[in-house]
Amino acid sequence: MSGRKQIKKANEEIRLNKYLAQAGICSRRDADKLIETGQVTINDKTAAQGAKVYPGDKVCYNGKIIGGRQDKAVLAYYKPVGVICSERDKHADKLLTDELHYPVRVTYAGRLDKDSEGLLLLTNDGDLIDALMRGANRHEKEYVVKVKSEITPEFLKDMSQGVYLKDLDKTTRPCRVEQVGKLTFRIILTQGMNRQIRRMCQELGYEVHSLKRIRVANIRLDKLKPGEYRILKGEELKTLYEIAGGK
Repeated sequence: MSGRKQIKKANEEIRLNKYLAQAGICSRRDADKLIETGQVTINDKTAAQGAKVYPGDKVCYNGKIIGGRQDKAVLAYYKPVGVICSERDKHADKLLTDELHYPVRVTYAGRLDKDSEGLLLLTNDGDLIDALMRGANRHEKEYVVKVKSEITPEFLKDMSQGVYLKDLDKTTRPCRVEQVGKLTFRIILTQGMNRQIRRMCQELGYEVHSLKRIRVANIRLDKLKPGEYRILKGEELKTLYEIAGGK
C-alpha cells in the first residue's frame, strides 16, 4: 500500500468519474471518455480509468482546476430555435453555453437539435443526467410537432406502432400520438434516438415544419419564453428525482 493510502482513509476517497460528475463537469459516462482521452489530471499527472481522488488532491480538466461536490442546481430552460446544444462548435452561431447566463456550470440531460425548440433540463448533478438519459428507464418526453402535409389516421397509427429507421437500422418503440390540428400532433416518447421524430416522419413521407418539446418526466415548459429558465425546487424537484430513481 502506498504512503498516501496509508495516511488517507478509504472512506474519504471517491472515484474520479464520480468526482467530475459531482463537480458539474459532465455525466459519469462522459467523464470516462474525458479520462480515456487524457484530458484529466490528478496532481499534475494524467489520470487513468478507475483512478480515485483523495482530500487535498488537485484535479484538473484541460488544465483548469475543478472543485468537488457543488450544491445541486436543476433548471428548466426554453431552448430557442437556432441554439446548438454544445460547448464547442466553431461553425455554430449560437451555442447553449453562450446563450444561458447562469452562475453555476450546468449541462443538459437530453439535447434538442438546432432546428427544434422547447424544454431542456439543465443540471450540475451528473447522477441525475445519467438516470434521465438511460434509455432503459423509459422516462417520458412530450412534443408538439407541426408537419407540412395533412395528417392522416394511417400516419398516426404508423407513428404510434413504431417506425423502422433504415439509416439507423432500428425500430422505434411504440409511443402515444394524438392529433391536435390539421397539421399538428402531440407525441410522447420513452427513448431518445438522434433526431428521432424527424426521422420517423421522414420514413412515413412527412416533413417536419416545427418541433417543440413541452415536457420531460414531470417537468413542463409551462409559461417559459424562448431563452428563459426557471430553477426547479420543492415538490416539483423532489418528484423529478423520484421518477429518475435518484436520491
